[in-house]
Parts: sequence; structure tokens; C-alpha cells
Amino acid sequence: MQHVDPLTYPDWNERLLATPHASIFHSTNWLRVLQASYGYQPHYFACFKGQQLTTLLPFMEVKSWITGARGVSLPFSDYCEPISDASTSYPAVLEQAIMVARQKKWKFLEVRGGDALWRGISPYTFYYRHRLALHKDEAKVFSRLRSNYRAKIRKARASDLIVTILRSPEAMTEYYRLHCLTRKRQGLPPQPACFFRNIHKHIIAKNCGFVTLVSHKGNNIAGAVFFSFGRKAIYKFGASNMLYQSLYPNHLLLWHVIQWLCNHDYTELCFGRSSPNNTGLIQFKDGWGANKSRISYYRYDLKTASFVQNVNHWSEAGSKIWQKMPIPLLQLAGSVLYKHIG
Repeated sequence: MQHVDPLTYPDWNERLLATPHASIFHSTNWLRVLQASYGYQPHYFACFKGQQLTTLLPFMEVKSWITGARGVSLPFSDYCEPISDASTSYPAVLEQAIMVARQKKWKFLEVRGGDALWRGISPYTFYYRHRLALHKDEAKVFSRLRSNYRAKIRKARASDLIVTILRSPEAMTEYYRLHCLTRKRQGLPPQPACFFRNIHKHIIAKNCGFVTLVSHKGNNIAGAVFFSFGRKAIYKFGASNMLYQSLYPNHLLLWHVIQWLCNHDYTELCFGRSSPNNTGLIQFKDGWGANKSRISYYRYDLKTASFVQNVNHWSEAGSKIWQKMPIPLLQLAGSVLYKHIG
């Protein structure tokens, strides 16, 4: 077992791609985003067999005078499944992580995913995850969509909507404008602009994702940010102008991206995580013919030396106070708060 910094390992991403459950969230690209945006430091626990990575349990240290210090695997990640093979002894991995956590005076360790490794332990919370299998026959993928989705896509096509897949800094800036509008509507402050600039620098510009925009008569009315790693993609962020909802830009955007992924030999599109309380979002994702599963989050409390349940965390419900704030104030709040949330 080694306590490692992936940035010092040559070909880290290539080693990841040879393992099961590897995702963009395990990569150095995402690590650089989190480090540059929030100053989090990596503490990764790994085993190697020769050049092969056989075990990985990654954490980043979130230090906050508001919420305390802790190790999270990984902050702002929908999931981060521990990587293992048949020889992995996770009690030994966890023991070393706990030792470092005590040295660092962390309050707790949090792991997002890995049900098979924590058998008999109850998670403190969970989310739903939707994954759509992709293949060359896009007509077959289209046939699995809910019938009214197919009708909405046809209507959107007839409404002179234009969908573009982009990798420019300007596209990310335009997406962020839509993102701020959406977060205000949801009653939440947006993530700081530097977070999205770092996503562009370390992920989009490195060909590990793209921005998609939908325009109507020259105005961008919807957008999304997708990540990719190997042959798998994830729908990470989405935003839209509700004034144009009747044109179904989000349905056309997603179908355009699915077609693009099918034509570029991708095997899976993940729709990201959904809170079990967000029934509208879950129903929207159900309509794409995706398989739904659970992502369990586990938390080990260092003070009690035990796994905990039913932790109260920042509510995802809309806030009327945030909704009434002007966007510049929301952006300021986001730049202050998000570093402490992780």
C-alpha cells in the first residue's frame, strides 16, 4: 500500500484506463480542477502489481474553518468508486487511510460509491445514477426513448434550434451565463467562475469533454458540460433559459450528444447523480432508456471510530432568499461557500 500523489506518477491516466470502474473523477484532470479551484490536496491510497494499478482509494483534504477538516473521495464528484481486484484487502486500505486522517486531524472520511467493498455497512445517504448503453445503431437507441421524448425531439428540430458541440473558452463562458440563471431559479448560488475556467483548462482543453449549446435565432437558450474518459461520458452540468422551455431545447441537446457519442464509438453515457427527493429529475432521466442504480455514500467518523448514518448536509432544496438575490451577489456567495462544502 502506497500513499501517493497521482501528479508525480507518469502515465497515471493510462494506468487508470486499464482498471475497472475508472472514471474522469479518478483522473489527474479532475484532481487539477479541484486543486486549482479550491486548494484541496490529494491523499491517494494505492497498490501496484508491477506497473498495474490494482487498488485505489482516493481522498482530497478539505480544510475549512466553517465545516472542519475531512477527507472526501472525491469533492464535487457524483461518484468515485474505489478501484480493486480480487487481492484487495479493504480493511487494510481503510486502516492506512484512518491513520493518515488521524495525523491530519480530519473529522471524518467520506467515500462515494463502492457497495461491494462495504458489505454490512449502512450508507449515510444515497443518490440515483442513470447509465445509458450506447452503440453504433443509433436508431435502436432512439427507439428506447420514451415516446413523448421522441415527439419532443422532432418538434425541437422543427423549431429552428441549432445544437453545437464546442471546446472553446468562449463556449464555457456562455455556458456559465446560463448556469448562473439556472442556479438562481433553483435557489442556489452558482459555483465560482474559476471552477468552470479550470474545468475548461484541465478537462475540456485536454479533449476529456466538451460544451454543448443550443441556440434559437442567434440566442443561446440551453447548454451542458460533458466529461469523457476512455469510451465513457458523463453529463456533468446542464442549464437552460426557461422562457424557451416549450421548444424542448434540452431534449434536442441530449439526443444530439447521444448521436455524437454513438458515432464516435462511446459505450456509455452517465446522466450523473440525482437526489432521491428530486422526482422530476429522476423521471426525466428515466425517459432516456437508461438503467437506474444507487450510489451509496459512506462516512467514517474519526471521533467515534465508526460509520455514521443519516448525516444532515447542505440542503439541495430551492431557497427563496437565494432566488431573490441578483446574480452578482449569488456569484460572490458561491465563491465564498463552495470551498467549505466539498
